[in-house]
Amino acid sequence: MPATAQKAVLYRMVMDKHLCPYGLKAKDLLERQGFVVEDHWLTTREETDRFKAEHDVKSTPQTFIDSERVGGYDDLRRRFGTMANDPNATTYTPVVAVFSMTALMALAASYAVTGTPFTMRAAEWFIAFSMCVLALLKLQDVESFSSMFLGYDLLGQRWVRYAYAYPFLEGLAGILMVAGALNWLSIPVALFIGTIGAVSVFKAVYVDKREIKCACVGGSSKVPLGFVSLTENLMMVAMAVWMLAMHA
Repeated sequence: MPATAQKAVLYRMVMDKHLCPYGLKAKDLLERQGFVVEDHWLTTREETDRFKAEHDVKSTPQTFIDSERVGGYDDLRRRFGTMANDPNATTYTPVVAVFSMTALMALAASYAVTGTPFTMRAAEWFIAFSMCVLALLKLQDVESFSSMFLGYDLLGQRWVRYAYAYPFLEGLAGILMVAGALNWLSIPVALFIGTIGAVSVFKAVYVDKREIKCACVGGSSKVPLGFVSLTENLMMVAMAVWMLAMHA
């Protein structure tokens, strides 16, 4: 709904120790939609509570257009045809972000070393960098990762400590592959965890037909377990087989 020179009244929390981020987002969205914003600051907890009681709302910010209460930031997004965030919705965005960044890192590293981004080493670095970044995401909260991982990993379900060891093994193999060092260690580790992971994902998704989330980018992941998760593990296996063939 386009709007030009229309007025919106916004109430948002602006305190010494708290600046509401959704209030800032609401103001920015209104201005981008062409509204002139009458910006009211709620500067104390008492003032905020009084405002919420007066208007019978549970949260701020709150926006009014033509004396009609629109609501909070998500309500504004819906009004302007922008999909509001669903915290429980599944998404591939984290995986796309990881693989896009690691691909660019690999191309940049290849260019820095060889003068051209498109080399076989760039492909190797892409997989190795991806393993390192995915391990990093898991290591932020190993407890949460292990809980989600145990929902589908076959070895983890038999030996729980493997769920805790997995991100360390993935990170170790990735770092060694980046360095091209200790191939006798990195290759079997990547081959082992990649194979177990691929078999586990295939069974959970394609045999058992389960609809669950993947722990590939950590325990708070909203990434659905499926083809992308299977591909991640197969990439590790392919990298290990490739390196084994190259260094045999």
